[in-house]
Amino acid sequence: MKWMQKIAVLALIVVFAGAVNLGSARDANAQATFDRSTLNIETADGRHEFDIELALNQNQQAQGLMFRQELAKNAGMLFFHQRERVASMWMRNTFVPLDMLFVARDGRIVHIVERTVPQSLTTITAGIPVRAVLEVNAGTVGRLAIKPGDRLIHPLFGNAE
Repeated sequence: MKWMQKIAVLALIVVFAGAVNLGSARDANAQATFDRSTLNIETADGRHEFDIELALNQNQQAQGLMFRQELAKNAGMLFFHQRERVASMWMRNTFVPLDMLFVARDGRIVHIVERTVPQSLTTITAGIPVRAVLEVNAGTVGRLAIKPGDRLIHPLFGNAE
């Protein structure tokens, strides 16, 4: 009989441990929510308006645009950091090809990476400290002739009118 009691106790421990792990997995898989905003990119051809999501905290920035199947034409996500840093991005679990604009604290674009490869683990960086990274659909940079030196207009950069 004692061996049956031991098996019952072990079964309870396994069930309890499974419930704890299931709860942890559910928390880890919880989707971050993002505030939305309007951002303009000022180029030689004028201003181009984008509807963006703001990735402001660590959880939002870790999730980014992962698992999205599509991104509207003039949509994007702005990863805004509290202070300048060398931002490193990757395309893990990101299914939409993107253009990445690396942005200085005043809103000036300092580096652009076009047409990133979905699901790639290659590190994407400007190699210099930036305040933000704007991700938009691949091809947007070419379509709008966006170049380094153009600027993002948004309240987070202190340059919105």
